[in-house]
Amino acid sequence: MTSGSADGADDAGVRWEQAGPVATVTLCRPDVLNAQTPAMWSELESISRKLPGDVRVVIVRGEGRAFSAGLDLSVARGSGDASPAQLARLSPEECAARIAGFQAAFTWLRRPSLLTIAAVHGHAIGAGFQLALNCDLRILADDARFSMAEVTLGLVPDLGGTKRLTELVGYGRALEICVTGRRIAADEAARLGLATAVVPAAELDGAVADLTAAVLSADGGAVAEIKALLAGAADRSYDEQDRAEREAQTRRLRELAGAGE
Repeated sequence: MTSGSADGADDAGVRWEQAGPVATVTLCRPDVLNAQTPAMWSELESISRKLPGDVRVVIVRGEGRAFSAGLDLSVARGSGDASPAQLARLSPEECAARIAGFQAAFTWLRRPSLLTIAAVHGHAIGAGFQLALNCDLRILADDARFSMAEVTLGLVPDLGGTKRLTELVGYGRALEICVTGRRIAADEAARLGLATAVVPAAELDGAVADLTAAVLSADGGAVAEIKALLAGAADRSYDEQDRAEREAQTRRLRELAGAGE
């Protein structure tokens, strides 16, 4: 890959850089295990708008000893715009709109034109777990630990992670994970289908690089169509999925033949 531009946003606790068709987004508050804040979410959403159109793969990682320890407790216990106390003072409509803004920092990772990979080491708790869940694929170091810990604060997961979790592990297991908030070690994550692969911590970067290279070796248009087909499959009947396949293949054939719009 050719080297690309970098856009530092360390003050917000997030930075990103591009190397050819690959963008790497790094949470960079290692002193607090990349605990998340509204400023980080704002920058993550901003990155989604800054990405050049030639980016095909986005890698999300955490600096230091962990992927992300979740919501910064100073936010949860404080009086800022994202604190439970402040949100509770809003009307239901205003509160939902505020949360929708927070969700936008995560849900862009599901964009059909991108293949997104979470490189997870150490703790991925609460918002950290949901950030990884919003990625298409998750490569875990063997020291990775997942936890949907919102219930310990009397809250629910609200950053776009519940549907993907249920799709991956099924309703019963997803319910158990969310209502207990327990830690899930990397080997269990692999058994449950939460991990694309688990590797020794020293091999995490290499495994992510290998997966990225494999994705980039495939036709970009085909990858985007396949992602859209599979992402929508659970909500379609067999007949609807068959039709979606036909339509996607027609678009690919026309594109390959130079007859696309």
